[in-house]
Amino acid sequence: MEESGTGVSYDLLTLLYDGGAWMYPLLLCSLFALGVIIAKAYILWAAHRRSSEVLERVEALARGGKIDQAIQVAADTPGPVAAILYSGLRRVRDRQSGADIEKAVQTTGIIELGFLERGLAVLATIANVAPLLGFLGTVAGMISAFGAIAEAGQVDAALVASGIKIALITTATGLIIAVPVNVAYNFFVTRIDILIMEMEEGTSHLLNMAWDLERTGGGAAALSSAAGVPRHSPRPATDSVEGMGTPDRGAASDSDHQP
Repeated sequence: MEESGTGVSYDLLTLLYDGGAWMYPLLLCSLFALGVIIAKAYILWAAHRRSSEVLERVEALARGGKIDQAIQVAADTPGPVAAILYSGLRRVRDRQSGADIEKAVQTTGIIELGFLERGLAVLATIANVAPLLGFLGTVAGMISAFGAIAEAGQVDAALVASGIKIALITTATGLIIAVPVNVAYNFFVTRIDILIMEMEEGTSHLLNMAWDLERTGGGAAALSSAAGVPRHSPRPATDSVEGMGTPDRGAASDSDHQP
């Protein structure tokens, strides 16, 4: 950034220095926010991109009596919709009651929603804290300016310029950080709401399939036609859109206890 006619130029390091000590926590806030935004954007993209496809494939296989193939497709597909289908279809194959299937699906949905919302609290905190840090820098700059006036015993523009500069730079930096973080937060909340609707749609399709298979006896026929196929194929932990460190969905979603 250059000031025309003066030959004075400012780069980011100069602004960081001129803004004083309050620029360092603001810099940390911006770095944390950037990391969370990149991670959440990828996670939500990966969770959404194959939801409709896996729902159609699993429903077609399950209604065709290929329960084990439908389970394998759900196990191999990352995303919350696939996790719900996987949890419910295993219980359909094991001939569990509709109440048990619904309970397992609800538990899996709560776990997956927790994964999707991870990091949103960080963005909300930064969006609120960054402007406050900027205002603290403003107060600190004004205190510095009036302190210089009191020490000199007279009002001189050169004496207060440094403090006013600190006040303006920190305020602007706090707002520059908060505005895009707040926009990203609201965007992610909207995307998560869409994924919740897709999870509810998957739950509805699953419960309808379970009822139809139970009514027509298709579940028993599917089990007899799938002889020789292992009855349990735990969903790998790496299938989660969260990546490394995410608990095994097969183990988590099969819990008989509500969180």
